[in-house]
Amino acid sequence: MRVSGPGTARPMVFAHGFGCDQTMWRAVVPHFAADHRVVTFDHVGAGGSDLSAYDPERHGSLRGYAEDLVEVVRELDLTDVVLVGHSVSSMIGVLAVLTAPERFGALVMVGPSPRYVDDEDYTGGFSRADVAALLESLDSNPAQWSAALAPLVAGPDNPDVALELAESFCRTDPRIARDFARVTFLSDNRDDLPAVRVPTLVLQCTDDAIAPEVVGRYVHSRVPGSVFTRLSATGHCPHLSAPEETAAAIRAFLRTL
Repeated sequence: MRVSGPGTARPMVFAHGFGCDQTMWRAVVPHFAADHRVVTFDHVGAGGSDLSAYDPERHGSLRGYAEDLVEVVRELDLTDVVLVGHSVSSMIGVLAVLTAPERFGALVMVGPSPRYVDDEDYTGGFSRADVAALLESLDSNPAQWSAALAPLVAGPDNPDVALELAESFCRTDPRIARDFARVTFLSDNRDDLPAVRVPTLVLQCTDDAIAPEVVGRYVHSRVPGSVFTRLSATGHCPHLSAPEETAAAIRAFLRTL
């Protein structure tokens, strides 16, 4: 965990997505460190996290990761937190806000998806067969899986981001990565969205193969009073491919609070 910025300033907590770690926020954090107390951390299994803290039962759902996030906030005694979550951490953020509403003042969801698998009246972007094949590939050949998934996540215009993601995927503890992948891609948090009561920004990328615009629009429609901002950035990781645009969108949202 890293903490920077003035100790008395409004806190911002950045939570990374699947297969990543806190370093992915390195180009965005400086835009806020002057006037916010900024916190970045690694989910268990990622980066420099303590692997012994992994509990298959606790972390068998996104709620376990949300509990970890709430523990970080409580340990630092933070209130009125601006929580910025990327990808699956958007839904982890939703659950954290619902678990400890007294600790959070705003939520920013970057490329959120409450359910990746298509349903009868819902488009998530993946069929059940797609997800089954993705998880089977991760089980059978993690290195090949990383090399194939990274360009999809990064988007066609961001080869440097794809390379960094592939390397990051390979650094993640493989056992935990397999479990977290299942938790991520098989989760369904659609019913949690209407309960969010903090000001919320939905940041949607252009040509995002992981969380397409129809999903971002759905999240926006289900979170009361939320703001939807479509970025010019392509792919699923605008904090890596377009950090200035991402930071500017977050800053514009915070000015409205």
